[in-house]
Amino acid sequence: MEAKKCVEGIDLNEPPHKIRGVRLSHVLLQKDCKNICRTKACDVSIELPSLWSISNFVSSKVYELNNFLKFSLYPDPEDARQSSEWGKFMHFLWHNKRAGIVRHGSFTFHILPDQSEERPNYSHAVILYETERKDPVICKRRTGISEKSNKSEEICDSVPNPRGLNASHIHHDPESSPCESVEDGNRISDSLVKRGKSTLRRNFVSTDPTYLRTLSQTHAGWIFGAIAELIDNSRDAGASRLDIFIQTMFSKKAAGKVPVLSVIDDGRGMAYPEMMRMISFGHKRPNEHCNEQIGRFGIGFKTGAMKLGKDAVVLTQTSTSRSVSFLSQSFNENKDNLEIPVVTYRKEGQYMEVDLSVQSEATAEYNLNAIKEFSPFNEYFIGEKLGLFGEEGTGTQIYIWNLDRWGKDYTLDWNSGRTDENPTDKGHGDILIRSKRVRSRPGQTSKQVPLDYSLHSYLEVIFRNPRMKITVQGSKVKARPLDKSLNTTSVISGDIAGRTIELTIGMSKVEWERTNCGVFLYWRGRLIESYKRVGGQMHNADTGRGVIGVADITELVDDEDGNSWVLNSKQGFQDCEMYAELEEWLGSSMDEYWETNFDNVELGKAAGRCKPDHEWVQCYGCRKWRVLTAGFDTESLPDQWFCLMPPFNGKCTIPEQQMGHGTITIGEKRSGNVGRNRTQREATAKVDTNKIGNNEFSQDEDVKNVKLIPTIVNKRKNTSNGTNSIEDDLDSNSSQTESVAPLHVLKRIRRGAPRGCKT
Repeated sequence: MEAKKCVEGIDLNEPPHKIRGVRLSHVLLQKDCKNICRTKACDVSIELPSLWSISNFVSSKVYELNNFLKFSLYPDPEDARQSSEWGKFMHFLWHNKRAGIVRHGSFTFHILPDQSEERPNYSHAVILYETERKDPVICKRRTGISEKSNKSEEICDSVPNPRGLNASHIHHDPESSPCESVEDGNRISDSLVKRGKSTLRRNFVSTDPTYLRTLSQTHAGWIFGAIAELIDNSRDAGASRLDIFIQTMFSKKAAGKVPVLSVIDDGRGMAYPEMMRMISFGHKRPNEHCNEQIGRFGIGFKTGAMKLGKDAVVLTQTSTSRSVSFLSQSFNENKDNLEIPVVTYRKEGQYMEVDLSVQSEATAEYNLNAIKEFSPFNEYFIGEKLGLFGEEGTGTQIYIWNLDRWGKDYTLDWNSGRTDENPTDKGHGDILIRSKRVRSRPGQTSKQVPLDYSLHSYLEVIFRNPRMKITVQGSKVKARPLDKSLNTTSVISGDIAGRTIELTIGMSKVEWERTNCGVFLYWRGRLIESYKRVGGQMHNADTGRGVIGVADITELVDDEDGNSWVLNSKQGFQDCEMYAELEEWLGSSMDEYWETNFDNVELGKAAGRCKPDHEWVQCYGCRKWRVLTAGFDTESLPDQWFCLMPPFNGKCTIPEQQMGHGTITIGEKRSGNVGRNRTQREATAKVDTNKIGNNEFSQDEDVKNVKLIPTIVNKRKNTSNGTNSIEDDLDSNSSQTESVAPLHVLKRIRRGAPRGCKT
């Protein structure tokens, strides 16, 4: 309906105007990024934004003496939940005599319910709106992309400027940036507003394009941290497959081919509001905590992409939409304010058209032309790339070019995963940091740390429980979950500040050979710190050699308010009291494990006996990990191994085997170890070496029913005839220490000054 001007007063009890149905506008109401209800308005003379985000509430009494333009908003819920939320929302406004404030561009909308004394039916909401004045007429802005727009079209009307209420301290201006704006001064009392004696002057924050370069410095110390940000987004989107590669593309702007880093996943994709949140500079903290969610505040994509290169295009598809966004330093060069072109299409099957509910045809054309001019993409190439999703597929593709420089060359180096193009590495594709420098860590002496400069090696351990199928330069990344690749494994529980933490410790053959050791700390299942030396490892290169600890400390560093002690780069933790206590506990635990299980006399033999306690393989289909039969040749496994194949011969529905708590496992029978004399420590513990050496640690043919490591230490019982009981047979697949009465263990003589003595 046509907006009408209210002069004397506003009758909120006036029935809604009849819907003529000539022009229908849909509006989605939101509060704190959560949908309330879809609504509709008919025959409104202005261009309404499709998304209304309520910033705050004010008393509805202040509107009695103000003049506003007016129209009605009707509920048009998409489902039963929205219908219920509409009723709750309108009841809140009516019961508390409040009005919701929505700001978009030069417009301010005030949402009020029927203010009758009797309980209303909430059939509609009264919308009062005002606009800023531009002499000699009022210019109403019709944004092309919503409140985070980068281009606006002005339509001027000769409507007198109404006296309005400006009661919020936050305003979002489409011409400034997708950055929240701050207003100085805040609280003008209701009485002053009513008398019209005070005018709010709002100061808007603009974003200079050089801020993109500033954001990139978050990962200046290690460029793989920038790639990890993009990988985190794919994991949060539920992707099952992720492809990372660098290839050359022709760029019209560069008049030649340029290398382009591509990150492609098959996750849920992003609808228009989610895309806008991703390219905006931060958003409100999520109200609901998700222990698996890594990205939280909307900063990672900008910091990661802008470190990797100067320009990035994002293509994303959901079941109902396709969107393209362009975050570019080149496009914004010499501009005073940051502009981010976005084009969104409405999708129904294979039918596609510009989504006019979020942008105009002119805006979409302008943004598409900007992308074509400053990127290697045109509309045909974009269509080809989006076609990779298929008609029903979803996902996100990120393309980054003008890559970060290392002198006259690129910071990243890469080789092909094709054998014919890369015969030297036998087709093993990888992306490397050109300098191949090892990151600085306290006590670190080894220079053999591949995960510091090899993306392939880093992605092998980036997730504690890897599920995604990842390829780098076309080569499959074979995940290496650390706590499944250790020997003499011990699971230790501790209490820090009233919170429980578990630490898995063991000897790694690979790290022994590389002279590495330390703790790998994960947060929400993602690697944050690697090879963190603690305790005696910090002062002696040989102490703890090959010993690796693995722990997820999410519960320790996340507090009840939703704050986390993880650095913005996600490559370290903030200095806080709990983290200091954690370091002390980790140091004592690692030192105790080293003294208990290894002796300096045995160091020369360690490399031969630190094979993993159990060999594991990951199913290519269900992504679960299965323990292999003892002695099985892992080299004979195909690249795509499934649960139904030997030696597991089971189904994907069978639960994954887990390691129990508070147990120590000793490796299965190894060649060359049978019948050997044990060390003085083992002799003191009265372990029968003949029984252990000759015992066949073979798994049952039906491995799926094997409980790998029970939570209670195996209690061996002998029958009267001297043979092992049934309980022994059931637990013969995992070798553990005997549960006997406490024994007196000889303490190894320490060389040098006591540990507590500081030199």
